[in-house]
Amino acid sequence: MFRSRRGRGHAVLLLPALGLLLAGCGSAGSLESAGPTPQAVGPARLWPQLPPTKNEYPDDGEAVVEVVEGIDVPGRDLHKVDPLAVVRADLAAHPRTDSGPDGMPADTAAAIGRCPADKKPDQAVRGCPVLQAYYRDLTGSGKDELVVGIRFSQGALGIRVYSLDEGRLIRIMSTAEEVTRVELAGRDLIVYEPAQSPGYEFRYAWSWDARQRAMLPARIEIVRVDREGSPQPDEPSSGSAAPSRSADLP
Repeated sequence: MFRSRRGRGHAVLLLPALGLLLAGCGSAGSLESAGPTPQAVGPARLWPQLPPTKNEYPDDGEAVVEVVEGIDVPGRDLHKVDPLAVVRADLAAHPRTDSGPDGMPADTAAAIGRCPADKKPDQAVRGCPVLQAYYRDLTGSGKDELVVGIRFSQGALGIRVYSLDEGRLIRIMSTAEEVTRVELAGRDLIVYEPAQSPGYEFRYAWSWDARQRAMLPARIEIVRVDREGSPQPDEPSSGSAAPSRSADLP
């Protein structure tokens, strides 16, 4: 954080004058000490002798960015793009892939192929797993991204976010989980997933990472919910962090 040298200079000059002023004060109206200031306690590292480990597991913070070929974006406005065509182009680039960020169950992919070509973005068509599309500026570019939901046959929900990068259509987020609900809060996409403990849910806040040019799960929280599945009144609102229950990913 930048600190002005001018401000620091004024503080040095004021200290002697303040000392003279206090020395001349009588008992009436004089300043009194509030007591000793508590000493700041920094984090203490536990078991520093432990050797570093090799990360053999996939990194949740790893960006998976994919260029979607074959889609024209009129006027660089994603509102004018057919979300079904985007999903089909994304699917065609990774045929017979059923795992990972590009994966989709074979029967879900087949159902997408049967969706009517004239399906509107806000129209729910029976048997078509591509849900209503939503739009929100998630990257801070001033233009809306395209948020698409795909209902997988096993009960999971595939969530994919598409953006524009120098005129190219790119996928900046892809995840598939069993979810209880999804929200847009500011520039965050909030995904709620059931927890093993009754009365609790996991809340993932996906945010734009300018360095990796992708949406990443920036915050993970566990929140209490009522019987209707809504956060308890003492919980923070969607998109805000709960320091005592949150884990910030690198």
